[in-house]
Amino acid sequence: MKTIPLFLFREAPVSLSRSELLWEFANFAAAVALLAIALAAIGLFLFRRKTRDLTVIYFSLFCALYSVRLLVVLSSVRSLFEASKAVWDYLVWIITCSIILPFGLFLYQLADGRLRKLLRWLLVAQIAFAVFGIVSAGLGADLGELSVANNIVVFGTFGALTLFLLASYWRAEERRLWSHEFRVFMAGFAIWGLFVVHANLLGLRVLTGHNVEFVGFLLFVGCLGYISAYRIFANEERLLVISKELEIARRIQSSILPQGVPKLRGLDIAARYIPMSAVAGDFYDFLLVDENHVGVLVADVTGHGVPAALIASMLKVAFAGQVAQAEDPARVLSGLNAALCGKFEEHFVTAAYVYIDLEQGLMRYSGAGHPPLLRKAIGDPAKELERNGLMLGLFPEASYSSIEMPLTPGDRYLLYTDGVSEAMNGSREEFGKARLLEFLEVHEDSAADKFSEELMTRLRQWSNGSSGTGNGVQEDDVTVLVLDLSTGRPSVQSQ
Repeated sequence: MKTIPLFLFREAPVSLSRSELLWEFANFAAAVALLAIALAAIGLFLFRRKTRDLTVIYFSLFCALYSVRLLVVLSSVRSLFEASKAVWDYLVWIITCSIILPFGLFLYQLADGRLRKLLRWLLVAQIAFAVFGIVSAGLGADLGELSVANNIVVFGTFGALTLFLLASYWRAEERRLWSHEFRVFMAGFAIWGLFVVHANLLGLRVLTGHNVEFVGFLLFVGCLGYISAYRIFANEERLLVISKELEIARRIQSSILPQGVPKLRGLDIAARYIPMSAVAGDFYDFLLVDENHVGVLVADVTGHGVPAALIASMLKVAFAGQVAQAEDPARVLSGLNAALCGKFEEHFVTAAYVYIDLEQGLMRYSGAGHPPLLRKAIGDPAKELERNGLMLGLFPEASYSSIEMPLTPGDRYLLYTDGVSEAMNGSREEFGKARLLEFLEVHEDSAADKFSEELMTRLRQWSNGSSGTGNGVQEDDVTVLVLDLSTGRPSVQSQ
């Protein structure tokens, strides 16, 4: 077997005829054009951060490898560097073995269903042959023999793809599934395929003449470039549509939340609501019975985004229908559960409901899988009041109970969602109920509105770290409702 020594030396100056120079110039121009296209594609991938598509990277790698191979086969280019013919031939061989991989990955991104399964096997076969060919040539195998094997592999790959695509095209149900991008790809692939067949027949010495495969490749690259650009801008258009829809959803959700808080003599209410994303699953609302009676609901739908917001909208309608039984928290939650059960499968709702009766001086409370109500009375430590039943929307037979307590001047009640107690700092430590109870005690003299703002500030500091080195990322929706019974505190009405 003939060996290929891989040592360096400067080849003798190359003398080319005018026709050969023109041919080399045509190849050089094609290579530069392909390299420019590859660099433009990489730039498009890097700067279009919102719509990154791997097809662009595979396309750019494919073009770059092909352009380099066009350049290194040119005698004029080889004469510029001190390298042996064996080294140049080995470099060409490495590119020849590996160039089919980004092409296969590009096609894999466009394909679907059965074609993807075929492409997986073809990619595995190509990787195996590329490794075998590169290692064998490095160990001294004859490049001529390896090239014949490569021609056969290329013919087999193109033949298998062509037969599969023709067979699927004749199936009307599969033809309908062909996307616009895939049809453009097939047109370019068919044109390039004819040039590839011609080039490989030249390699097998069945035909003679110049290898003009690069002409077909340029046409094919035009099709691939169109596909890549089409996918990027189509993705951007879809993102714009989604952004507009999210903005509409945000406005709708904002409209279902109370635009203010009830103003009752003897009761000061403050509310703070900070969604994690454009639309959220937290919800709060009031049932204002009269000037002495009010019901307050806070709820948290599992998940985030549009699905959670839609369920929150359903909760708004269901809660509005509970006015007749507003004085009984257990019946309110049972009514909400009955209205929500069977409406969704993968979500549920936690909720807490407080009824304030200023006329009789009573507070009634009931919960449904929700963080407990917190109470701070003047002269007493802050404590939890927990009366929880099952989450809403899962079990039609769920029942709820409530507790009743006398109201005393200076009482403060805090309703909140788990985005408060589960807020994380940079060390992945939760804020926790203990810190929340401590905050209640330390800030008991603050008016309701000021207290709620101070609590939001404390949560931001917790998420960012005392030195501003935390993750600073809000990982859940945050809702806080503060209910203050009249006392010597300064009274500041919220919102």
